[in-house]
Amino acid sequence: MNAISNPALADAVTRNLATVDAHIRGEAADPASVLALYTPDVVLEMPTRGLRLDSHAAIEANYRRMFAAMAEVEITPIERFATADRVVDECLVRFRLTGDGVANAPCPVGSRVEMRLLHVFEMRDGLIARETVYEGWRRIG
Repeated sequence: MNAISNPALADAVTRNLATVDAHIRGEAADPASVLALYTPDVVLEMPTRGLRLDSHAAIEANYRRMFAAMAEVEITPIERFATADRVVDECLVRFRLTGDGVANAPCPVGSRVEMRLLHVFEMRDGLIARETVYEGWRRIG
C-alpha cells in the first residue's frame, strides 16, 4: 500500500517533511526555535566528529557555537524523502570555518570547507526523536 491509497500514511509523511523543513531552515537562524520540533528524549549524533547530544540544552548550545563559527554558508539541497517514521535529507554545504565552535572539526579554522551532509531523522508523532548527521568534510581553500 502506498501513501496515495493510505491517507494516514500520507499525512504522516507530509507532517514529517514539514517538521524537518522547519528544522533545516531554523537551526542556524534561531537554534532555540527548533527545540519544539524535538521529542523530550531526543538524541543528536554526529558520528564523524564523535558527538552525541541528548538534551535540548546541549543541542541548542552546540548549534549556537557551531553556527557562530561559520561564515559564507551556501547550502545546495540534493534529496529529501520521508516515510511514516523517517526523513532522509542530503545536501552539500560550503562555508568558511571562522572559529573553534565546531567540535572536533577535521579542518583548521580559516579553511573554506565543502561538506556533504546526510541527515537521518527518526520521527515520532511528527517530532524528531533522533537525528544522525553523517558528514563528509573536504577542505577547498
